[in-house]
Amino acid sequence: MKIPSFYFGIGKKPLEKGTIRKEKEEFKEVHWVLKHAHSGKFYEFIFEMTDFPNINIKNIRNLEETGLTFENNRISGTPIAHNMYHLDIEFFHTEDKENTDVKRVQLLVNIDPKDLWKNIPSDRNADFYKEDEASFQGTFSDKKIVVASKRGRSHAHEGKFREDDFAINKLPSDWNIISISDGAGSATMAREGSRLATVSVNQFFSSPEVVHEIENNINAIYSSENSKKEQDEAKENVIRLLYEGVLYVHCSLEKTASENNLSINDLHATLVFALVKKFSFGYVILSFGVGDCPINLINTDFSEVMLLNTMDVGAFSGGTRFITMKEIFNDNIVSRFGMNCVEDFSYLVLMTDGIYDPKFLTENKLEDTESWKTFFKDLSGDNDDLAKVDFINDAEITQQLLHWTDFWSRGNHDDRTLSIIY
Repeated sequence: MKIPSFYFGIGKKPLEKGTIRKEKEEFKEVHWVLKHAHSGKFYEFIFEMTDFPNINIKNIRNLEETGLTFENNRISGTPIAHNMYHLDIEFFHTEDKENTDVKRVQLLVNIDPKDLWKNIPSDRNADFYKEDEASFQGTFSDKKIVVASKRGRSHAHEGKFREDDFAINKLPSDWNIISISDGAGSATMAREGSRLATVSVNQFFSSPEVVHEIENNINAIYSSENSKKEQDEAKENVIRLLYEGVLYVHCSLEKTASENNLSINDLHATLVFALVKKFSFGYVILSFGVGDCPINLINTDFSEVMLLNTMDVGAFSGGTRFITMKEIFNDNIVSRFGMNCVEDFSYLVLMTDGIYDPKFLTENKLEDTESWKTFFKDLSGDNDDLAKVDFINDAEITQQLLHWTDFWSRGNHDDRTLSIIY
C-alpha cells in the first residue's frame, strides 16, 4: 500500500491538509528579524524553530552572495561586503515534504568601521622614510621573541608615517637588548626620533667594554662573598652605565637635529628598553623608561605581574616625557632604571600606548594579573576578529601578530608596537 507523502510516523493520525497549510502560512507570515551583521566580522544566526516543530528549512537562496553559509538551521561565516540582502528561505512541512514554499527575510550587513579609513602609502621620497609596518621573529637569550609594529589608522588615513619604532640586538657575552620608542605626534620628524632612539641605545650597549663592565658588576651584586657595601657600589656602577647609555641617546638626537637644521623638539620620542642575560643564578633584566610605554614581566604561573619602568602618566597627564628633554636628566632619573633578577618568567612584554591604551585603559591594570590573563586570551583568539597568535606552533607568528594589531577600538587609532619575549 502506498503511504501518503503527508503521513507522519506510525501510530499517529495524519494532519489534515488544512492544518498543514495553516502551519505553513503561520511560519511564512511570522516577522523574522535577523540580527545585523558587519562586513569582515564573523557572523552567526540560529533559527529557533521550537514554535514551528513541523516546519523544516531546506535552503536559503541568495545567501551565497553574502559570503555566508546555511546548515542545520544556522547561518554563519564572514560577510564580504556591506549591503541589504534579500534572502529567500525555502521550507517545507514535515508531512508535506514534496511541496516547498518560500519566505523572504532581510539581512543587513553594516560596513566594517575599518573600511571607512583610507590606507594611503607614505611618501617614499620623503626625508627619513620609514616602512608602514615592520616585524621581527627570533631568539632572545634562551627564549624567543616576536615584535610587530604597525602604522595607526589615523596616520594611514592621511598618508603619514609610522612614528613607532623598535630595535633588537644580540650583544657580547650572551646579553640581548630590545628597545621600543613612540615618536610624538606633534613632532615633525618623530619617525626619525623614534628610530634613532632605539638604534642608538642598542649601539651603545653593543660595546664589548660596556657589556663587560656591566657583567662584572652584576656578578659582584649577586655574589654572596661580597659585602653589602661592595654590592651597593656595584649597583651604582650598573646604574651609571645605564645612565651613560641614555645620555648617549640624547646626544645622538641633538647631533642629528643640528646636522639637519632641526630643533631637537622635532625629534621628540619616548624610549623603553630591556637588557637581558641568563646567569647561573637567574635572568637579570635591566630596564629603563621615559614616556608612557610599559615594560611588564609575568612570572611562570601567571600569578604575578611586575611593571619594570616608571610610567609618565598621572602627574604628567596630557604631556608625557621624551628622551629629547633635558629635564629628565635630573636627580629623579635614577628611579627610571630597573634591576631585577628572577629564576624564570613566562613573558616579558614591551608595548607602545597604541596597544596599552585600548587594551589596559589605566596604569593600575598593568600590574593586575586578571587584566593580563584577559590580554593573552585576546591574543589567543578571544576577540571579534578571531585573530590568533600561536606561541607554540609559531612558524607564522609575525604575520599573526601583525594581523592581531589591526584590531578595532573606537577612538584608538594610534601606531601600535608590541614585543613579546616568551
